[in-house]
Amino acid sequence: MRVLVTGASGMLGRAVADHLSARGDLVTVLQRRPSSSPHREVLGDVADPVAVAQATQGQDAVIHLAAKVDVVGPWEDYARTNITGTRTVVDAARTAGVTRFVQVSSPSVAHAGASLAGVGAGPADPAHARGNYARSKAAAEVIALDADGPELAVTAVRPHLVWGPGDTQLIGRILERARAGRLPIVGRGTSLVDTTYVTNAVDAIVAALDRIDVAHGQALVVTNGEPRPIGELIGDICRAGGAPAPRWHVPARLAWALGAAVEGAMVVSHAVPGVPTITEPPLTRFLAEQLSTAHWFDQRHTHAVLDWTPRVSLAEGLRLLAAGTPAGQ
Repeated sequence: MRVLVTGASGMLGRAVADHLSARGDLVTVLQRRPSSSPHREVLGDVADPVAVAQATQGQDAVIHLAAKVDVVGPWEDYARTNITGTRTVVDAARTAGVTRFVQVSSPSVAHAGASLAGVGAGPADPAHARGNYARSKAAAEVIALDADGPELAVTAVRPHLVWGPGDTQLIGRILERARAGRLPIVGRGTSLVDTTYVTNAVDAIVAALDRIDVAHGQALVVTNGEPRPIGELIGDICRAGGAPAPRWHVPARLAWALGAAVEGAMVVSHAVPGVPTITEPPLTRFLAEQLSTAHWFDQRHTHAVLDWTPRVSLAEGLRLLAAGTPAGQ
């Protein structure tokens, strides 16, 4: 197939593009800056109709991963990339005659703050999702799935907490804070949380592309299917990455209150000239909730629809992280 991959400069997008190319697909990547990627590159922003039209021209399929994933920032930035960007890519795909579209989403689009224990993929809920990232991704998923029809088959895949060697988002932040002594366990650290090793996320996304005749119109949560207590999981990641495991705890309610205070300071820092801007807060309300509530999902429907099961276990992923094996291998 001729496949456009947006967001290929990130760990997951790059691994998806490389996997498709290795199996013989013709891959085009849309990204804002040039890179050493072996794939055909179109430079531009996902919210730029001209660049997106150029990138989608002649494609059979689109895998849309590009998103603003930072934990901080004004709503307008998330809306432009995640909502306007998704609408622009969907519209261009329709115009170009693309027939398959995989929207890479997040389980946070259906998270309203309570624990998610053994559930499936609930509907994306922009009104009640927590934080700018989740709200904007929820709106983006709605836009994408609303486009599903006879001419353009669309499915949404929600990989949960994707990680692997070289990951600068989840793993990089955990290890950096652990080494600086700024990584607490929120609450008792006993809430069960599932994650997704990057190889498994790649396999599931490609399976969604290949089986879109079965998967279209649906949202599917993807995980390793190995929930662990969050404190234990963070400790294992720290040890695999050569960082000290956290030894101190912050009560969940206090963490939420501290997150609210930090977000208030962020508003001031963005609004008042001369006040230093907070770019990487130690905590937000969203992070406090994520670290103190359960997040694990029933994978039976996902496995059946995609005819897929994870091939890299949590233990093997931690071994690969400790060995520094490149993500996606």
